[in-house]
Amino acid sequence: MSLQALTYLFVGISFTVYIGIAIWSRARSTNDFYIAGKGVSPVANGMATAADWMSAASFISMAGLIAFLGKDGAVYLMGWTGGYVLLALLLAPYLRKFGKYTVPDFIGTRYYSKAARLVAIICLIFISFTYVAGQMRGVGIVFSRFLEVDINTGVIIGMCIVFFYAVLGGMKGITYTQVAQYCVLIFAYLVPAIFISIMITDNPIPQLGFGDKVSGSSTYLLDKLDQLSLELGFNAYTENTKSNIDIFFITAALMFGTAGLPHVIVRFFTVPKVSDARKSAGYALVFIALLYTTAPAVAAFAKLNFIDSVQEVEYKNAPEWFKNWEDTGLIAWKDKNGDGKINYSNGNALDGVKPKYLGEDGDYGQRLVSNNPDISNTNEVYIDNDIMVLANPEIAQLPNWVIALVAAGALAAALSTAAGLLLVISASISHDLMKKMLMPKITERQELLFARCAAAVAIFIAGLFGIYPPGFVAQVVAFAFGLAASTIFPALFLGIFYKRLNKEGAIAGMLSGLLATSIYITYFKFINPQLNNAENWLFGISPEGFGFLGMLINFSVALIVSNFYSKPPKEIYQMIDEIRKP
Repeated sequence: MSLQALTYLFVGISFTVYIGIAIWSRARSTNDFYIAGKGVSPVANGMATAADWMSAASFISMAGLIAFLGKDGAVYLMGWTGGYVLLALLLAPYLRKFGKYTVPDFIGTRYYSKAARLVAIICLIFISFTYVAGQMRGVGIVFSRFLEVDINTGVIIGMCIVFFYAVLGGMKGITYTQVAQYCVLIFAYLVPAIFISIMITDNPIPQLGFGDKVSGSSTYLLDKLDQLSLELGFNAYTENTKSNIDIFFITAALMFGTAGLPHVIVRFFTVPKVSDARKSAGYALVFIALLYTTAPAVAAFAKLNFIDSVQEVEYKNAPEWFKNWEDTGLIAWKDKNGDGKINYSNGNALDGVKPKYLGEDGDYGQRLVSNNPDISNTNEVYIDNDIMVLANPEIAQLPNWVIALVAAGALAAALSTAAGLLLVISASISHDLMKKMLMPKITERQELLFARCAAAVAIFIAGLFGIYPPGFVAQVVAFAFGLAASTIFPALFLGIFYKRLNKEGAIAGMLSGLLATSIYITYFKFINPQLNNAENWLFGISPEGFGFLGMLINFSVALIVSNFYSKPPKEIYQMIDEIRKP
């Protein structure tokens, strides 16, 4: 069976399952829609949390970043896994004991203020839309390559699928859909990793193959990558290029941002008891570890296979996978020296970085681009970081069914997280904004209608972000984590562990963190991207890492402002004492 037929089959089966689950688990109350009726088992919730967690950034983009960044890419592994542990141990049990629907609900109640609730809603929507942009982009990339449709068309198809089970089923539908999506995505990630590990190192366990010798050689895999990287003008694969301060700040931003992500936090509201929240956190950590411990090996395998398959190869003899991805616009070749051979080395292949296609073919059959070549280096290949995991089975010439399986897994990863984020946005608008602030007398039926309408609007906006993304998937997600670290996390942490913090301090802290982080990121990523380098960064901190500094600003402002206003009411002290009880 052809690759496209298999892809349609696997994707069709998985989509049918998702839609079937949505119909079966249709939400009939706000309790079902927001928190699945608090009836999810710890194992199921752990699996759903893992699927929510392992987004397009984890499945599609993370290994690609590690492949091209080498050791520098470890910040994503350290930050995201460390952050999850922080969330599971520090916040999740207490927030579950609070027992409400949403994160803004906690902040509004803890800080006894509608203004605090409104600021939390604004921060949450800001974070969620930034995060969901990466997920929808990932959906578009998968559809573009494997179903041979335009990326934008792929985003629209993904919107329709998410719309169906998120709007119909709410959290109940999303939870059980995510259980199915986890099974698909983890199988799709591990199978090709095992295949390729055997091919390259003769070791069937990718995590061990990562540190093993290349098959038929006395050279270790990482040593070979170091050697190849140096030959091509890159830094050694196992060597850091970022400054220690930037590595620290990016890791910290990802870590504390993780602990402040509302779509992950709300997952712990769906289990029956506080003890179940702790259990589900443990299960989720095990499920997550299966992918995260495999990702470095996948990155190394992909980088090695990529170089071996294209370097100094005549374009007319280029492997089929290269031309297939070229058709999607995610790979481009500019023959700088006119020899007809593909040369991959350090540096940008094109001025303007991303290719702009002319709609014509060149002398060798390549897609022509209007970009001028970047003459400061010899690199002739533009490659989008986000394709490496998806292209890896093709590069390794694995069977078509494995390639189709990866496509289904990537879609599962992207859609699972997108649905969770969209539900959080929906709940914040319908429950926190409409029910708690603007229209307190609405019935449950009306609130459920508002929730579904809000989800539909959120999906439309998310699609626009997916069509016009501000960066690579994992980079976009990193910004979202930075915003979460600088806004939501301090309010939650201090709300639980510092009784003296009042509404004025919390509001001032969240606003200062949001403004500082968003201004810094916007300036370097959108207003003056040409200045986005270490020489111009504040204290050498990149936009990806500024969220941690924004968090410190939030903490400082919140604590200082609190001292100028009265203490919280006694009932708030009593509520915190109750939450803290084991």
